[in-house]
Amino acid sequence: HCLSVRAVCQREIDCDRGNGYSWKITFLRNYWKSKVKQEWLSGKYSNIPSQNSLPEKSMYPMDVETWGEILEAELER
Repeated sequence: HCLSVRAVCQREIDCDRGNGYSWKITFLRNYWKSKVKQEWLSGKYSNIPSQNSLPEKSMYPMDVETWGEILEAELER
């Protein structure tokens, strides 16, 4: 399961593993982030008219690099 999360959050998984977290803790730390990040990267929220239109689980605390990836994907669409 952790490898499927790594497909979306490679940098985060590699960082956690490099910091000595077990696979289980790494998975738990990154699971929801990977789900939300994948939805943003796939363009699911590209044409949302307002913040109030976003589904409840569309946000998750993410770092600057992650939001940069999402914005780059939006610019390429």
